[in-house]
Amino acid sequence: MMTTVKLRLDSIDRIRKFSGLVSKFPCDFDLEQGRYYIDAKSMMGLLSLDLNAPIALHFKANDEEEKMIMSSLDDFVIK
Repeated sequence: MMTTVKLRLDSIDRIRKFSGLVSKFPCDFDLEQGRYYIDAKSMMGLLSLDLNAPIALHFKANDEEEKMIMSSLDDFVIK
């Protein structure tokens, strides 16, 4: 099942932290902002985003992985 959440990555420090967290998981993560889709594990891609706007994160994981991922990314998720 595909999971989608909205994120706030509004500083370089938050981008570094986010990149480190998603790199720990084996699944693919895609970020969507407007008409652009980038690999969430790509630092160059992350730095090309508009940091003032929300970003949609898409990933596909089993239930156990999804819980671990969502727990790890809790600081970034817009609630």
